[in-house]
Amino acid sequence: MSRVFVIAEAGVNHNGDIALARALCDAAKATGADAVKFQTFRAEDLVVPGAPTAQYQERQTGAQDQFAMLRQLELSPEQHVLLRDHCDAIGIEFFSTPFSVAAVDMLVQLGVRRMKLPSGELTHRALVEHACATGLPVLLSTGMATMDEIREALDWARGARGSLDGLTLLHCTSAYPATDEALNLTAITSMRADLGLPIGYSDHSLGIEASLAAVALGATVIEKHLTLDRRMPGPDHAASLEQAEFEAMVRGIRRIEAMRGDGIKAPRPQELDAARVARRSIVAASDIAAGAVLTPEMLACRRPATGIAPRDWDRVVGRRMRGGVAAGTVLQWDHLESD
Repeated sequence: MSRVFVIAEAGVNHNGDIALARALCDAAKATGADAVKFQTFRAEDLVVPGAPTAQYQERQTGAQDQFAMLRQLELSPEQHVLLRDHCDAIGIEFFSTPFSVAAVDMLVQLGVRRMKLPSGELTHRALVEHACATGLPVLLSTGMATMDEIREALDWARGARGSLDGLTLLHCTSAYPATDEALNLTAITSMRADLGLPIGYSDHSLGIEASLAAVALGATVIEKHLTLDRRMPGPDHAASLEQAEFEAMVRGIRRIEAMRGDGIKAPRPQELDAARVARRSIVAASDIAAGAVLTPEMLACRRPATGIAPRDWDRVVGRRMRGGVAAGTVLQWDHLESD
């Protein structure tokens, strides 16, 4: 299987501070993540003044006005350029989530290699079509969505780009944090079977276990929030991983990647020695004279597996011995006369 693409979701955990945003890029690089992702929006294009915050946002920030909260978390076009250049310099991919058609265009001009559409925009036809029409790889998150809504969005994507090549769906539970019972991780396998597309996982649970389980289930992308300190103020810090935790997750993902294998049930090279010592051969249960016709009482099955395999028992019984052997001899085909 191909290498899992790991995204450190900086999101809005920069708290509107470009220095903190740069530090998040550095932390993402240190964890071994493949990319660091931000969010590209203007509050006035996203919400109306006075729009309420989600319960988790109010709980983490005390804010009740979503517009006012988001206004403080915007990144300017110039700050996007600074972050892109910084990521280029340290060797980690920079990209972002656009929340508007204009944001898509800005990210294309920045030269991003991919973009991600969040769960809340799955039903935003104009944005889905515009992002997919760029021809860039698109990650489409599916939190809160029904399968009918996902298929509808895929129809828009196909119409905009001519195919679904380069499109990856992200299974997601849009709760912060999402409880274990709400994760429904086996949707990764059912969505892949139903839709025939690569399926990743956008993880909003606490800890690293869900992301590791998702990789074991075949997720091709893992997205997880990264923070420098979960105690920081802001809507997403509390449900994020700190650098050391994220690094442990990446190490675990790479191990599970190796563990998944090719899906073909066959002996691995490392098992060959174990097969020799743990399996059995047909052996002489007692001294056997030359010319003797073998009966079951003359034979036994013992380790090691260096002779005739027990599966061939019926082919051995009734055969005549070419020469005599001592008790405990591992029988070989050349001990027996030809049929």
